[in-house]
Amino acid sequence: METRKKISLKPFNTFHLDVLTDLFSEIQNLEDLQKVISDPELSSIPKLILGGGSNLLFTNDFHGIVLKNNLKGIQKIKEDDDSVFIQSGSGEAWNDLVMYCIENNYAGIENMSLIPGTVGAAPIQNIGAYGVELKEVFEELEAVHLKTGEVKLFRLADCRFGYRDSIFKNELKNEFMIVKVTLRLSKHPVLNTSYGAIETELKAMGVTDKNIRAISKAVCNIRLSKLPNPDQIGNAGSFFKNPEVSSEKYESLKKDFPELVAHKTQGDKMKLAAGWLIEHCGWKGKQVGNVGMHKSQALVLVNYGHATGDELFAHAKTVQLNVKEKFGVEMEMEVNVI
Repeated sequence: METRKKISLKPFNTFHLDVLTDLFSEIQNLEDLQKVISDPELSSIPKLILGGGSNLLFTNDFHGIVLKNNLKGIQKIKEDDDSVFIQSGSGEAWNDLVMYCIENNYAGIENMSLIPGTVGAAPIQNIGAYGVELKEVFEELEAVHLKTGEVKLFRLADCRFGYRDSIFKNELKNEFMIVKVTLRLSKHPVLNTSYGAIETELKAMGVTDKNIRAISKAVCNIRLSKLPNPDQIGNAGSFFKNPEVSSEKYESLKKDFPELVAHKTQGDKMKLAAGWLIEHCGWKGKQVGNVGMHKSQALVLVNYGHATGDELFAHAKTVQLNVKEKFGVEMEMEVNVI
């Protein structure tokens, strides 16, 4: 394992921000990770686990060591009559895991096709799309404590999953590196096409026999039509969470904005479409200097080529404030700002 100094992170973040890290190591196996943890010169400095770099906004250079997660491998570890348990290294691309499951007809994550990032980031965010969240198929994960080197097993309840949230974004933030994730997938697909966009796309595709492969393709088509390719224009996908409000707040807003887009969630809550709120504040497709919200999806903050992290963050804060002023709704940033 080689530790390099003063490395640019531009190739490793999807906003393409040219920031430096003091130290940089690529973690190929658990032995590499344990070497970093046991090194007395590295024990006290900040550590940043870097996967696909698709959920990060750097506003400064990173003064510590970046650990690039390259832990790979996907395997079936057990099965029963109804389920199959798939374990993946945390450095695998999430969509590669999705495609593996679809090829083997293991159902449960097809609605989350083409979500960027790595498997290790999935439980941190409790990723989700088109009516499905990771927690619905999550079995367990293994993580290594970054100070002690202890390997700990986390089951579903331990992770405290919420909407784009987990214990790893709160009490245990920056304390563990997730190394393996195990999902429980179904041999008997229960298809979820509850989001209207999927049904519409399946019809456009001429699909009459619905299956997980067709749903995955429909989701990919939708995402590719709405979301910019980070290889072509810097972005981190959806920048804000969809805010949840009470039913009373929703009904009040609905009187003033009859076209308001929302979905009912658990309890007495309504989840508002953040993209709709941003668009109706006039930000969709509007460029300010080097930054803006994308022309096809107002939820996506983009770097038009030469923006700094500070410029991107300031623009996001302006949009956030504008939405609060117009609708009285707080939008929370989904992306991790460093």
